[in-house]
Amino acid sequence: MIKLYSWTTPNGRKVSIALEEMGLEYESIAVDITNDQQFAPDFLKISPNNKIPALVDGEQAIFESGAILLYLAHKTGKFLPPVGTPAHWEVMQWLMWQMGGFGPMVGQAHHFLHYNPGKLQYAEERYHTETKRLYGVLNKHLGGRDFVGQDLSIADFAIWPWAARFDYHKVDLNDFPNVKRWYLALAARPGFQRGYVQPIDVGSIPLPI
Repeated sequence: MIKLYSWTTPNGRKVSIALEEMGLEYESIAVDITNDQQFAPDFLKISPNNKIPALVDGEQAIFESGAILLYLAHKTGKFLPPVGTPAHWEVMQWLMWQMGGFGPMVGQAHHFLHYNPGKLQYAEERYHTETKRLYGVLNKHLGGRDFVGQDLSIADFAIWPWAARFDYHKVDLNDFPNVKRWYLALAARPGFQRGYVQPIDVGSIPLPI
């Protein structure tokens, strides 16, 4: 059985959501990063960068959430269009967009705005501005479409859990109506709901007012 080592973060949830949507049987193992469990020697054998999530599937161990999503998509043949097609590269570019921008930048925003407000005004303004710019990019792209790619894909699984922290980075989804529509549609899916509460249930999916 697949073993997912994870915690209640956007990067952790993107993989548990993928596993649920793909219908794969898995064991969810909590790695409590608030108590430094990510530095345990046994976990470092799986994830040498001491970050969650990490996945073990038989003899295959993988760390880095984007790599895990690609592994699962290739394993199942689901949620990633055929290699070499325009649809494939559309999904890939938005997966990279999340990994390189809508993740690192948004994560910094909620670090300064949610966890450490008032510590550094320059950082708060810098990352809040960039976060809103990235939401604008996504909002424009989602105009007239239901998913980030042509169909539901690993790009949606990657981006959505970060949007679920909209309150942490002080973004009103009403300012980005296409993102809000997409976010709520995916939040209503049972697979997203089950994946969101892994590896422990710390509350339901946040919904914008």
